[in-house]
Amino acid sequence: MNENFNLEEMRQQMTTLKNKLNQQEIVNDRLIRRSMRNEVSNINRRYNIIMAIGILMVPYGYWCFVKLAGLSVFFWIVTSIFMLICAGATFYNSRKISDPGLMSHSLVEARKKVVSAKKFESNWLLFGIPAVILWMGWFFYEIYQIQGGDFNNGFFWGGCIGGIIGAIIGIKIHLKTQRQYQDVIDQIEDLTAE
Repeated sequence: MNENFNLEEMRQQMTTLKNKLNQQEIVNDRLIRRSMRNEVSNINRRYNIIMAIGILMVPYGYWCFVKLAGLSVFFWIVTSIFMLICAGATFYNSRKISDPGLMSHSLVEARKKVVSAKKFESNWLLFGIPAVILWMGWFFYEIYQIQGGDFNNGFFWGGCIGGIIGAIIGIKIHLKTQRQYQDVIDQIEDLTAE
């Protein structure tokens, strides 16, 4: 009789332990999904800021380049088109991960979307870097034309310093976004491996 009682008590303890482990897995799953949602939310917030800057650069560029510096209207039009293309590409990529329920549904589908967004962001550099180099060359040429061959002016040096600062900020943003994408992918793979 005593052995039956001990056996029954052990079964109850095992059942209690299994229930606690199941609850722990559910809590762990929720915490990981919340962490992934936060990472994706940070990326989307950054994308929204980049899109706003791209759109606001159109009127600001006119004031800065045409009115203030005296650069050509054609330069401003091409710059505005480039800024709108950048904002559009950012919007296109943000749509892949902007679904609020992205991390609540199928993790396999969420992984596909995140991998696709990460790849697009990485491939964007193949267009963005050459375009910025060409734009900077054109900017310096416009300054050279206006100043009659004299590079000793504020807009030239401002463009140099702005280009360097912009490149540093752009690289940092790109690397941070890529790292956040990879964190989300790794967390999804950890969850799906279990």
